[in-house]
This record gives sequence, C-alpha cells and structure tokens, in this order.
Amino acid sequence: MKKRFFVTGIDTDVGKTYVTVGLLEAAKRAGLKSFGLKPIAAGADRVEGSLRNDDALRIQKASSVSLPYEQVNPVVLEEPIAPHIAAMREGRLVTASRLEGFIKGALLTSHELVLVEGAGGWRVPLNDRELLSDVAKLLGFPVILVVNMKLGCLNHAILTAEAITRDGLTLAGWVANNSTSERMSCYEENLASLASMLPAPLLGTLSWCQEEGESQQEFDAILSAL
Repeated sequence: MKKRFFVTGIDTDVGKTYVTVGLLEAAKRAGLKSFGLKPIAAGADRVEGSLRNDDALRIQKASSVSLPYEQVNPVVLEEPIAPHIAAMREGRLVTASRLEGFIKGALLTSHELVLVEGAGGWRVPLNDRELLSDVAKLLGFPVILVVNMKLGCLNHAILTAEAITRDGLTLAGWVANNSTSERMSCYEENLASLASMLPAPLLGTLSWCQEEGESQQEFDAILSAL
C-alpha cells in the first residue's frame, strides 16, 4: 500500500526538513521504498555551476529510492526570500499546476512512501494568484503539520490546522518540535492545549537537541503511526 503525505509547518524554520529527513531515514530502516520531494525551494548555492538547496540535498540523501536532484527539487531559486518574490526577480513564473506536474512525474517511480515537503508555512504565495497550499489541494495527500514549540505556536498551529481542513484536506497528525536548546516556558501545558485543540493526533515530540538513538526511536514510532 502506497502512503503519500504533504509536510507543512506553522511557519518557516520550524523543522519540516528535520521531520521529513527523520521519517525517510526511519522508512529506510524499515526497508521501505521511499523518497522525499521538495518541489520548490528558495535559498541555494552554486555547486559545479548548478543551484542546490541544502534541505533538498538532505532529503535526496535520506531517500531509499534514488532520484536525480532535478526531480527532488525541480524549482530551485537562489535568493533565500519568499519564493514568489525570488521567482519574480529571476523572471520566472511558478504555477501550482506546473509543480503538480513535476510531483506526479516523480510519483511514477516505484515507491511505498513519499513525503512532499512544502516551503515556509501553509499559505506561502507562488505567484500573485496562487499559493503553495493550492499544490497540496491538487495532490490531495494527507498533511503532516510540524509545530515549533515556542511562544505564539498555539495561535499559528490552530489557524494552520483550520486552513488545512477548510481546504478539504485531511490533517493526518502533527509533530511537536523543539528547535532550541531549552524548552519553552510551560511546555507541557502548551503541548496539552494543542493536543486538545487540534483536530488530529499528536504523532510525536521531537527536539533538534535529542541524542541520535532517542530521535531514531521517536521517528520510528511516528512512521508506524502514519
């Protein structure tokens, strides 16, 4: 049975790639044919004359199914700014249907698990009419929401979950991620509030500061819950 998910976050730099890579590595340990896609990325360096985004490279490396970089990250923009502005500065037009086409082309590759990682939050613009969430709507995949546990996350997480369900998509679950060396004040209370208010299960609690063995166990558990 093929499983496909769209990975989004409540904002940028919340740990979407950390979660995507961790789940792909868990899938690899489980012997699953899996790969991740980063259909659009803003912020890249030139490597041997070609633009390469670090998050996309990490996703490519973590995948058990080998895909060329151009399939993993078909639209790569050089400046680390909002994608629609970066595209405009490069004289490019990025559309939801074009990204959908790239993704569906990659899906022709044999697989058991695919993770499509978004850019920034749910309502990131692609152009002056379309949002990245329009791509998710075209795909129809269940959504995994990454919540960076910091002050303000309650509002951002609840609004994002509302937007996902309003778009007619299934929120498969959410992941609580701690992106700093210290937990936010009243961490457990905030976690409990989100668990009671979000219309989907808490898949796992993570921290970028976890020991490798501990994080692997957590990602294995999240994968089994999906």
